[in-house]
Amino acid sequence: MARPQMLKLHEVLEEIDMSRAAFYRMRARGQAPRLIKLPNGQLRCRRSDLDAWWASMEENAA
Repeated sequence: MARPQMLKLHEVLEEIDMSRAAFYRMRARGQAPRLIKLPNGQLRCRRSDLDAWWASMEENAA
């Protein structure tokens, strides 16, 4: 079984074309994709969580 792809925060920000500050504001409002905090403090996002978040943004815009 393959492990899910984990994206670094800068990769997520690049893909959604958003600044770190804007992302953290959205995260504080509970509107950002789900992130996982690693024991070393770094943040990761599963590819599946980011894709699900994109789909929910499309549904909300319609």
